[in-house]
Amino acid sequence: MKVSVRILSCAALLGMASVSQADVAVIVNPGAAKTPSQSEVANIFLGKDKSMKGVDIKDWTPAKESFYSAVTSKNESQLKSYWSGLVFTGKGQPMASVANDAAVVAKVAAEADAIGYVDAAAVDGSVKVLFTLP
Repeated sequence: MKVSVRILSCAALLGMASVSQADVAVIVNPGAAKTPSQSEVANIFLGKDKSMKGVDIKDWTPAKESFYSAVTSKNESQLKSYWSGLVFTGKGQPMASVANDAAVVAKVAAEADAIGYVDAAAVDGSVKVLFTLP
């Protein structure tokens, strides 16, 4: 019995080790007048800086989790709570959200003041990468 549990535990650990998340690229339009730093990007996506239009992914994806965790230090429930507070007090509205990485790339490529984040594999020549998060 103990051997079976150990084997299953080792198999589970190996399975988790093989699951890897892809890098997340923070992207802007190539003609963007501003190239914000990572802290400025956090402020844009938290609605504190309105100098650029943030483009968010609608559903909670691995790329969204990685982005918000690394840039704003917030997880899904913290982010929902944050925005609920701003909406309730009338101090802010969540930014525009789109369905997937391809839609983020298309919107950022089409709008000079847009900024977004996508799985790094989704980046093409129509956008500029500001920085990449592991």
